[in-house]
Amino acid sequence: MLKKINSTLAVLAVVLTAATSSAFASCEPGEKVVKFSHVTGGATHPKVVAANNFAERVNKELNGKLCVEVYPNSTLFGDSKELEALLLGDVQLLAPSLSKFGSYTKKYGVFDLPFIFKDMNSAMAFTNSKTGKDLLNAMEDKGFVGLGYWMSGMKYFSANKPLIVPTDAKGLKFRVQTSDVAKAMISAMSASPQPMAFAEVYGALQTKVVDGQENTWSNIYTKKFFEVQDSTTETSHQLLGYLFMTSKDFLNSLDADTRSKFIKIADEVTNAENKSVNQAEETNRKNILQAGGKINVLTPEQRKQWVDAMKPVWTQFETEIGKDLINTAAGF
Repeated sequence: MLKKINSTLAVLAVVLTAATSSAFASCEPGEKVVKFSHVTGGATHPKVVAANNFAERVNKELNGKLCVEVYPNSTLFGDSKELEALLLGDVQLLAPSLSKFGSYTKKYGVFDLPFIFKDMNSAMAFTNSKTGKDLLNAMEDKGFVGLGYWMSGMKYFSANKPLIVPTDAKGLKFRVQTSDVAKAMISAMSASPQPMAFAEVYGALQTKVVDGQENTWSNIYTKKFFEVQDSTTETSHQLLGYLFMTSKDFLNSLDADTRSKFIKIADEVTNAENKSVNQAEETNRKNILQAGGKINVLTPEQRKQWVDAMKPVWTQFETEIGKDLINTAAGF
């Protein structure tokens, strides 16, 4: 009997979690429900802030027509299922990492190239350029439509030992996203890449299934990766950006006026949130230190060793990504 009660409570807990994690779920009869699924949690994370702000604006400004429900932290769909769910119409909005699209287009691999952007400002200048905006339509033939790029920050390496120079990573296992470029980058450090869903990373670090990972300050703090790692090294080696996206079918289902207003809100929220991402990252860097996490700051000479070790990855992928695209991105 106790086992049955515990099982019932567990099911109720899952249901309640799903219900409360939907930030805006009080839709009215007659409104078109727009489900927004993403894998990130934590109130201070830039993606969480952007998703909630977008939902709030749509629900206010398109009241009676559209109602956005936000499902964060993989409560609706996880990494491996969300793109398929979007094409099937089970969800209407996503914001996956730009590393997730290798099976649909190779062009987004440009965002994964190590040290291609000097900092967040360079990355945002590229995405705001004509080339960057054209890339939003790179998967239109597959049924996906990019609404904008949501920046999360630059990435940093953490591990169960201090990483000061690339040779410190030799033989270690690093969790990466399902990106061939990311795998090649880890291999260039003489380390072993281990593709893994974001929701599984903390447990894998805690149980030593992997030795390290790479992420932004916001992800490292909100997911508490710093608790199960020796330290994080401020490499700023790669961009973590998300493609705020929908499907062609969903956009085509909207009347012209609603579609125009929907896209306008998407543009305005994207611009506003990207302007605040640097501050969010700095805040979460401080949060990590205040919570007892350790951060290794590199000297210019040490950083150059990381750059030199990873630069060959550019050449390795210039054919499939496009040499002109790589050179354009690197020029910002």
